[in-house]
Amino acid sequence: MLLVLPVIEIKDGKCVRTIDGMHEEFCSDNPLDMARLWRKENAKTLHVTDVDGARQGYVVNKNVISSIVQTVDIPIEVTGGIRSFQDAKTLFDLGVSRIIIATMFIEAPEEAKRLLATYGSNKIALGIDAENGFVKMYGRTVDSGLTATSVALNAKQMGFTRLVYKDIMRYGEMIGPNIFSIEQLARQIKMDEHGPKMRITVAGGISNVQDLLTLQGLEPLGVDSVIVGRALYENKFSCQHLWRMSEAGNFPFTAKV
Repeated sequence: MLLVLPVIEIKDGKCVRTIDGMHEEFCSDNPLDMARLWRKENAKTLHVTDVDGARQGYVVNKNVISSIVQTVDIPIEVTGGIRSFQDAKTLFDLGVSRIIIATMFIEAPEEAKRLLATYGSNKIALGIDAENGFVKMYGRTVDSGLTATSVALNAKQMGFTRLVYKDIMRYGEMIGPNIFSIEQLARQIKMDEHGPKMRITVAGGISNVQDLLTLQGLEPLGVDSVIVGRALYENKFSCQHLWRMSEAGNFPFTAKV
């Protein structure tokens, strides 16, 4: 089953949508309305991005995040601005189910280890914002000089079991995911014999059901979920039909890998 996660991106307390990987446009005054809508449409998990937090370096929209957690009865995963153990603890205290760390993993690996030891790999995921195969940091504004593959393998060896991989060249563009890059990364992770098995969530470019069908073909390599934003907000497919197909495993096509 390929799990589909709607994204709620929060900026200045409001809901925005990324349109070209870096820039956002206004979507809704009330992120809670979007959370209710996606839950009504049968979403099983929500992916929440604190856009302000990613750029300012700490969790900014914690009050909104807390309200979302209290509004819907499904797990909420959060990314953006989580740069310290205290940031993580604050979110977990609010009831967040999983956090995704990115810059922190590269710049403070000992803190990342501490988080894993304290909360476990089911609660802590690695986030990679990739541009042409290289990892960006600080809200996608700074080049790390590290490849996505090297960072993913280091995280796997540390004990991470979940990777959230975002292709920022395609994020919000609705031009289709870079299947070749995703497959190559997934293969290298699966072939690595160090550390636990790692599952992969993919984001960037997903625009229609065919994209989901193709990504489902990568499930043997560990790809088990996708984050979808703009395509959902622009009604590119029927949400309820989409999630029912996903839950039943009834996508009619599976690509070979």
